[in-house]
Amino acid sequence: MSSGAFCIVCGAPPPLTSDRMCETCLRARVKLSTMPERIQQDRCSKCGFFEVRGRWTEIEGDSLADLRIRENLMVEDRSKQVSVSFAVEPIDERTSRLHVDVGGVVESHEFSDSHSVLLQTSNAVCPTCTRKAGSYFEAVMQLRSAGRRLEEEELESLRSTLDEMLSAMEPDPMFFISEEGKVTGGWDLKLGSKAMARRWARDLVRKFGGTVKETSTVIGANDGIEVSRLTLSYRKPAYGIGDVLNFRGSLWLVESWQKEGPILRKMNRFERSGFSWRDMEASSVVCSYPEQHVVSILNRDSSAAEVMDPTDFKVVAVALPYDDDGNSDELRIGFIEDEWLAIPVAGRGESN
Repeated sequence: MSSGAFCIVCGAPPPLTSDRMCETCLRARVKLSTMPERIQQDRCSKCGFFEVRGRWTEIEGDSLADLRIRENLMVEDRSKQVSVSFAVEPIDERTSRLHVDVGGVVESHEFSDSHSVLLQTSNAVCPTCTRKAGSYFEAVMQLRSAGRRLEEEELESLRSTLDEMLSAMEPDPMFFISEEGKVTGGWDLKLGSKAMARRWARDLVRKFGGTVKETSTVIGANDGIEVSRLTLSYRKPAYGIGDVLNFRGSLWLVESWQKEGPILRKMNRFERSGFSWRDMEASSVVCSYPEQHVVSILNRDSSAAEVMDPTDFKVVAVALPYDDDGNSDELRIGFIEDEWLAIPVAGRGESN
């Protein structure tokens, strides 16, 4: 009687697998893949986001089907060279059927499986929409100006930077606005995220200068941890890049911003200095950047140029700025202290 190897199930002779079974018995006992017949998923009825591993995200179509297959497809541990293909058959708005084909190699034998899975969607409400509906907010952003009311154009300019910031970054479901509106002297917004408020505040200071005052108020506790609400008060300076100021008895141009205050440049000579926000409280705007005009030079000599008055179109003489290169055919001028003055190139409203 032969003492050679044999299948431990049916007694068949080799070839055998590593667990001493013939191919027929291996196929009878091993399934390449398994999937549930039904997959249930949640979709927010307000924003349309789907719940994925505890988080809510914007995903749909084949990407969503692929994700659900990856989450639910179980493959034999010994399988190699596994391939998966699928097709989506829409049934109605909340139901689809997934046709999944799986191929692979187990113990040098090729296997294949097919699955028909019903993908059903239930309506739910994500935490973000729940918070929005409940007027939830973590931070208050106050837009103000130092010592005056913000003009409509200024408010629009400040507010637009929030939309620009949000469009340029990765979407975050907590970066939403619960409420906003005009208040005396400025604009207030209730924001869903403290991080959103702080990031916007940094952008405002970098672009417009000014200061931000931050205060935090405890509003309750959650599982023994204090819950606080943040208030950020942004104060825009009463002047902007390119404005001409009367400061300490001299005329200065606002050149750029730094954290502690603006950097100014003298109108009549090359002198550049930084000042604190407190120092600048004694300054006044004598010609804002929007009030300035770029005019063509009609005639020039070494010290002055003839230009056309932009208000009455008469020819007037203007002293050339200290940084005139002798070749430019234009000047920026401003009506300052009852006369037209040329403004150095350094004051053309370009922020560092």
